[in-house]
Amino acid sequence: MIPTLVIDDDYRVAGIHAASVERVPGFHCIGQAHTAAEARAAIHTLQPELLLLDLHLPDEDGLSLLRSLKSGAGRAPDCIIVTAARDLEAVRTAIHLGAVYYLVKPFGFTQLRDQLQAYRRWREQVEGARQADQSTVDTLYNLLRTPARDAAAAAQLPPTMAKILHAVTTAPEPVSAADIAQHLGLSRPTAQRYLTDLQRRALVELDLEYGSTGRPVHRYRAAHPT
Repeated sequence: MIPTLVIDDDYRVAGIHAASVERVPGFHCIGQAHTAAEARAAIHTLQPELLLLDLHLPDEDGLSLLRSLKSGAGRAPDCIIVTAARDLEAVRTAIHLGAVYYLVKPFGFTQLRDQLQAYRRWREQVEGARQADQSTVDTLYNLLRTPARDAAAAAQLPPTMAKILHAVTTAPEPVSAADIAQHLGLSRPTAQRYLTDLQRRALVELDLEYGSTGRPVHRYRAAHPT
């Protein structure tokens, strides 16, 4: 079990995130904190290995809290940022401070579950590797780099477009506009318009799938990191 501390000034939201953590195999929410001061005390007492950290705390900015944890003595917990802050500078600072992921509110259970599962896979790779050969290094960097790149991109997008980007990048196989429309409750033309814009921005890539009619089906997948 990965002991996880939820830090959010909104008691209701913190409770929802804590319950979501408990639903993901391999994770256990060991506590909730609603201020930076409470977070520091809980980290000292409970020794979590992962933080779900909101940036908007009443007594201190979450990035300031993260910065102090990273610069302190001993090993700081890993951190997933969960926030409504969309400015790119906050994303860059969080990545610079070593945040594993950056989830933009609002998000659903599926998004949080996917990020927690990706983090668990990264942990397993780290703990299972005895030597850091190039293949291991590439795997570890790729597990962390792609979600961070997507978070930075999503922070600059309109909310609906950001949700569509996340749906495409987390899908196990290329998806069509109809798939996205059904998944997110949108009209197909709306989904297609956003997908076309995401392709133009080089955030997704287009696959043409030819069926028996000879007319290609447009399917989209995550763009390869450059």
